[in-house]
Order: sequence, then structure tokens, then C-alpha cells
Amino acid sequence: MAGSVSGTREGHGTTGGSAAQSGWTVFAAVMMIFGGAMAIFEGIAAIAKDDLFVSTRNYVFQFSLTGWGWVHLILGIVVVVAGCALFSGALWARAVGVLLAGLLAIANFLWLPYYPFWSLVLIAINVFVIWALCAGPHRSRT
Repeated sequence: MAGSVSGTREGHGTTGGSAAQSGWTVFAAVMMIFGGAMAIFEGIAAIAKDDLFVSTRNYVFQFSLTGWGWVHLILGIVVVVAGCALFSGALWARAVGVLLAGLLAIANFLWLPYYPFWSLVLIAINVFVIWALCAGPHRSRT
């Protein structure tokens, strides 16, 4: 009897932790796909319509808008692919997701003078992705 209670309790802890882990992973994957899609749109807008964005004079990280557009387009595509791979739950996908979300957050930080609101929203999304990927696997035993 004690063995079955212990087995049930052990099974419950594993299932609850696994469900929480997969919930945060799914959240991070969906946010990565959304953030990557927004970065793709940001890149396309910068490449196709250079005069859409206002350039700030004397900005330290000054590139042409077309250059920034290609950076955002490529990063956005890679983040969407990594977000889709994250649904598998593999550890490598979590590590790549944290790395790519960090890179996209930095790219959006450098993009702040060109489109502040959009950049702040995407920075926040990427910070949530990093948090969800890092906080997901930790489980407390009761």
C-alpha cells in the first residue's frame, strides 16, 4: 500500500512538473514565433520603404536602414524556425531560443531610434521568452 502511494505521489510530481515545463515551453515557442514574425515585418518594412522610418542624426550604431532591415529579416526568420523547433521540447532548442531571443532583444535595442514603440514591444516579448525558457525546467519537490 505504501509503495502504491509513493508511486502515485512520485508519478504526480513528474506529471505536474512536466505539464508546467511544457506550458512554459509552449508559451516561449508561441512568443518566439510571434516576435520573429514581427521582426520579419520590421525587416521587410525597412528594406522596401527606406523613407518610412525617421533616421536619428549622430546615433552611435548608425547603419543604413536597408542594412538594419536585413539584420531584422534574417534574425526574424531564424527565430521563427527556432520557435517551431522548440515545440519538440529538446534542450538544445531551449538554449538556442535563449540565445536568439537575446540577440533579437539587442537588435531591437539598437533599433530604438528608428521605431521606439515597436522596438520596446519586441524587447519585452524577447525578455518574456528568455524568462519562460529559463524558468520552465525548474520544479520544486513537495
